[in-house]
Amino acid sequence: MQIYLDYSATTPPRAEVMAAMGSAMKSSWGNPSSLHNWGSRAATVMETARMQVADLMGASGDAVVFTASGTEANNLAVMGVAQQYRKPRHMIISAVEHSAIAKPITLLEQWGWQITRLPVDCYGQVHPIDLAKALREDTVLVSVIYGQSEVGTIQPIAELAAIIKASEHISKPLFHSDAVQIAGRLPIDVQKLGVDLLSISSHKIYGPQGAGALYVKPGTDLMPLINGGGQENHLRSGTQAVPTIVGFGVAAELARQELSQEQQRLLKLRDRLIEQLQCHPELLLTGHPQQRLPHHVSFYLPNANGEQVSGKTLVRQLNLAGIGISAGSACHSGKLTPSPILQAMGFSNTAAKTGIRLTLGHQTTEADVDWTAMVVRQIIERVMMRQLVTAGIK
Repeated sequence: MQIYLDYSATTPPRAEVMAAMGSAMKSSWGNPSSLHNWGSRAATVMETARMQVADLMGASGDAVVFTASGTEANNLAVMGVAQQYRKPRHMIISAVEHSAIAKPITLLEQWGWQITRLPVDCYGQVHPIDLAKALREDTVLVSVIYGQSEVGTIQPIAELAAIIKASEHISKPLFHSDAVQIAGRLPIDVQKLGVDLLSISSHKIYGPQGAGALYVKPGTDLMPLINGGGQENHLRSGTQAVPTIVGFGVAAELARQELSQEQQRLLKLRDRLIEQLQCHPELLLTGHPQQRLPHHVSFYLPNANGEQVSGKTLVRQLNLAGIGISAGSACHSGKLTPSPILQAMGFSNTAAKTGIRLTLGHQTTEADVDWTAMVVRQIIERVMMRQLVTAGIK
């Protein structure tokens, strides 16, 4: 059997998406900035896609800026705010941000910016009171990830936004949320959330890789990262990748139409897998048990002995069995270093190397879940037995 359970890393593009992209390549390949018919056809399909993506976020089309990825959208949010100030100011993020936020923030810190990293509890959740205490008169941006990609925990974004708006400071900071893992899995309404900026990505919702989007609330000032011809309302210059954007739009439309039904299906599969894996004494759930992404399952091995039973080891063993999962964050899966997310949640350096993530999607069935749970248990028992034998020899 071949079972893919790494949908938080990327998703396979849907047939409807590939068909739409092929059609765009054949008939809408013009430069959308050109005034002739070829350009007009490209602009028309691109703006259709913009509305489809906007509908997925509960936004207006003119508030959507297309980028090349969710990472770029996150960077545009952070650096687009920072570049407006000649002198360093203050920003707030959570301690469990994706590297697409954490790394540009670290760069700003090296340039003299003051950064507050909100602590999280053992489930990976921010406490709203900590945000209220951290706000300062010179705070210009707050960025808190909506759905954590490694442990699946969902943050109370609307509550955090309300705290910012209710603060006594004269100057209210902008509020950004990385919703890359949320899009297509839970409803998004930027108006109800109260955010000023929000990022999503195409390839997380069965669209093509190479496209992302940043919601920019009308009236919000940002500086572009890429300067040139002034495309995307002067926030992202460069001729747009029309076929890729068209595929993104179709994926967003399908995700919006199927969201409720797919969410319930994934929840049942998620809980079924968690229940079966929790029966194994060597596996403990990470992330919030209820406030978590509907497709997301994550565990760690509390009794792991050093690096022999690392998350990376389990990924390799499961791959040999035809099952694809991830060791913690996909961005760290190639390195045997402690997960900064698990460390922020209070895990030891050793335990922070043992996290695994199994994420479900359109092609996942009950049979896949049951088979995977059985194989995971067998692999862990085999590895632990090998440890005991090795220890006896020593």
